[in-house]
Order: sequence, then structure tokens, then C-alpha cells
Amino acid sequence: MPPGTGRRPPSRHGSRWTPWLYLAPALVVLGGLLVYPIYQLGLISFLEYTQAQVSGGEPTTFRGLANYAELLGDGQFWQVLLATVVFAAACVLCTLAAGCSSAVLLTRIRAVPRLALMLAALGAWATPAITGSTVWVFLFDPDFGPVNRVLGLGDFSWTYGRYSAFALVLLEVVWCSFPFVMVTVYAGIRAIPGEVLEAAALDGASQWRIWRSVMAPMLRPILVVVTIQSVIWDFKVFTQIYVMTNGGGIAGQNLVLNVYAYQKAFASSQYSLGSAIGIVMLLILLSVTLVHLRLLRRQGEEL
Repeated sequence: MPPGTGRRPPSRHGSRWTPWLYLAPALVVLGGLLVYPIYQLGLISFLEYTQAQVSGGEPTTFRGLANYAELLGDGQFWQVLLATVVFAAACVLCTLAAGCSSAVLLTRIRAVPRLALMLAALGAWATPAITGSTVWVFLFDPDFGPVNRVLGLGDFSWTYGRYSAFALVLLEVVWCSFPFVMVTVYAGIRAIPGEVLEAAALDGASQWRIWRSVMAPMLRPILVVVTIQSVIWDFKVFTQIYVMTNGGGIAGQNLVLNVYAYQKAFASSQYSLGSAIGIVMLLILLSVTLVHLRLLRRQGEEL
């Protein structure tokens, strides 16, 4: 005990566990909401679990990795996986580009236009996915939609072709996702000292050079968060694809993994295969996130 004081210094052991005590309530809630459903999903993926087992007509049997072997041996699964990866990557890149550009624009306009832009963007963000998807389908409807009339496309059907349908869904996903990036990046830009940006401008740097050489490096931790969040959101898109392409497009040409899992589990009553697809998606997202964070740590980034 230090001389002249009647208090004992706090122990290092207690201070080390203090943050975990504050996090304990949230961890308990997350454990109940995440851990148990993931456990059930993984358990079903190892079983023979179809409508016959659900109704009690046949006993549930353990299949081990047979469901995963069947899934990996299905050529359609690999086609859907490739389409999902390409579609998600395009959505993430477009969302980040739109969100970052809008955030920079917010710093360049006056208060009233800034407020109008933020309210419009937040309105898009707050719109339920099924509502936004339905509105976009109407806007691009070949018979009644105003977009085809304005562009002079006649009765062109955006959802008939594979790539045009994916492009239409991509626009809707970016429309409802970029406000999160915009608000987050804008908050980060406002935290950058004005003297730094003024010095770069006085040195003759263009707006693109200021973003690339000054803002982006200082905003890297924020960009990491929004990138990982966008990857998770866009990789597991379901509602937009299901609503706008009527369940995955003609002959399944617009299927992504989430819709594919839904079809296997509920349309075909192959719940074990649907669960296996869910576990594969979980492992892919965890791998992408961990690899991204590992690369950033090697570069010495503080996260």
C-alpha cells in the first residue's frame, strides 16, 4: 500500500476482466440469438432431414458429411456460388463508390442541400427491402413503368435477361445500402482536422488526390468497417432477388446462395441441404472477414 494513502491500488487482474464484465450482458444476448441457431443449423446439416422426418413418417438419421458431399458435387451449386460472389463484389464496389462520393459531396454543399440529401438518403435506407424492391419493379415495368418511357425502351423487360435482371437488382441494393456508407464516412471526414485538408489544397492537390492521399488513409479503419459490413449484407441478399426476379429468374438464372438455400429447404423440403448451404455461406463470410483483418494487421493498421 503506498505511503500516506489508505487505499489499495487496483489489481491488474481485476482491471483485465473489467471490460468483459461490462460486455457480459450483451454477450449473453448475442449467444442466445446467434450461437444456438447456428448450432441447430449445423446439426440439421449433418442429418437426413426432409418433409418425411418433419412429419414423423420416417426417423431422423445421421448422414455426417454426406449432405456436404452432395452439395459440392452439384454443378448448379458452383454456378450459383460464382454468381453470388460476382454479384456481391459488384454491389460492394458500387455501394462504396456511391457512399464515399456522396460523403465528399456533403462536405462541399451548403446546409440546406446537405440536409435534403441526407434526408433523402436516410429515407432510402429506412425503406423495407420488400417495399423498395416492389417499387423498383414497378418503375422498370415494361408496360406501366416510367423508366422505359423516359429512356424510349418500349416494352423491354429488365427481368427477362440474366444480366439486365442482375443489374436491376444491383441498382436497388446500392440505392438502399449506400446511405450507411455515406453517413459513416461523412462522420469520419468531419473528424479530420481542417488544417490537413487546407494544406493539401494549398499544395495544388486535386479533389481526387486529396481523397486518395489524405482522406482515404485517415479513414481506413472506418472504410474497413463499412467494407466488411457491405460484404456481409450483399453476399446474403435474399429479398431483392426473390421479389424482383420472381424467386430467382427464369430457370434459376438469377439465383444467389440465399435464394438457392431457400428453394432447397422450403420449395424442395430438403432442409438438411438448405442448412448445409447456410453453413457454407457462414464459413465463406468468416473466412473473408478474417483474411481481410489479417492483411490489415500485417500492414500495421489499428482496428
